[in-house]
Amino acid sequence: MPRNRALSARGRLNALKRYRPADDPVVLDADRDLRTEGLAEHVHRVVNVFPPLSAEQRDKIAALLRGAPEHGAGDSVR
Repeated sequence: MPRNRALSARGRLNALKRYRPADDPVVLDADRDLRTEGLAEHVHRVVNVFPPLSAEQRDKIAALLRGAPEHGAGDSVR
């Protein structure tokens, strides 16, 4: 994942914050975009060093990213 995407998102957010209030929807969207880029970079780094996942493991991780409830209340991702 190119690092310049996160830098671009950070620059956009900082520029918007100069002229808009913190609760402006455009600022909130830009903040979410920056956080998404950071998460994407983190996931990319982790995936590059992880062993291959089973189909069940991939489904579980994908469900977490989609915001789906976990199968059991006591389950945790390991």
